[in-house]
Amino acid sequence: MKKHLIAAVAAFALIAPTQAETFKAPGEIVAAATADEWSAIAPADLLVMDLAPGERGPRRVVIQLMPAPFSQGWVGNIRKLAAAKWWDGTSINRVQDNYVVQWGDATEKKELPEGLATILETDYRIPWADIPVGFFKGACAILNTHSLKDGQSVRIIAPETPRPTGANVVRYGCSGTDPYSGVSANAKGFPFAYGSDAAANPNILFDDKLTYDVWPVHCYGMVGVGRGLSPDTGSGAELYTVIGHAPRHLDRNIALVGRVIEGIEHMSSLPRGTGGLGFYEKEEERVPIVSVRIGADIPDLPAFEYLSTDSKSFAFYADARANRRDPFFNKPAGGADICNIPVPVRRVAAK
Repeated sequence: MKKHLIAAVAAFALIAPTQAETFKAPGEIVAAATADEWSAIAPADLLVMDLAPGERGPRRVVIQLMPAPFSQGWVGNIRKLAAAKWWDGTSINRVQDNYVVQWGDATEKKELPEGLATILETDYRIPWADIPVGFFKGACAILNTHSLKDGQSVRIIAPETPRPTGANVVRYGCSGTDPYSGVSANAKGFPFAYGSDAAANPNILFDDKLTYDVWPVHCYGMVGVGRGLSPDTGSGAELYTVIGHAPRHLDRNIALVGRVIEGIEHMSSLPRGTGGLGFYEKEEERVPIVSVRIGADIPDLPAFEYLSTDSKSFAFYADARANRRDPFFNKPAGGADICNIPVPVRRVAAK
């Protein structure tokens, strides 16, 4: 296990930025990232929802589906629902201010396709021992070992970055400071948290006497599965996306299946519902859904990439988000919540 720790520290030492890079704004760092630092998103891992055109024209929302091993039961159901064209003719039924936009069958009477899985609540999170080695790696990620035999505290921080004299700053990433978990980090384009329900001290990240889990995090633009009361976990037919302050209290209580990577403005700008929890009270208020398809079934769908979370540029970008040093800012904040480090996504230019 200690070999993993030594290797991680050695990798961190390779990414110390130059003084010139220290003062770049986050957007500048992303724009300067090299081509090999971007990871392609397979069309088969995209869910494409076309809403009825609005006053400004077409409204398309593109969702990146959650990678394995997370939420795969629900993601499998979503693929079946899209293949059956089940969402065609349904609608956006709920828009709650500073919270979520929800869509599905407003009548709750539309028959679901056969073969949908029933998923257990235990699948809201994945045991740390079941996470593939290498899933989390990079300067701002959880150390990918299953335990440290001596039970020592582990605080994983990228190497010290040169800063203006007297700057009071704190690194972002894996430092045991997440208020909802032991630690949080971005990986594979998504935000995750890690911890143990039984840990008395969240900074003790690896203790052989405890069971640790990893789970996706409710950040802005994340897509989840609507459900009823426990033990119901939802089928995936009712979905929602976060359009407000990150509702982290939902973590581990409801399934997250993806994130909106393009078109969130078509959701966040909708009129708020006047019914309870923001539901629309009249049929004419609902926004019709024309179609929902898997990206591989959409002709001429643009290609998308995300900035690899194990790349040098992502480490600089995360640090810059936590410690703004560009000219507008007089004082760096000295930290950032995981949801304030969104993983950048871009369209790939046509070749």
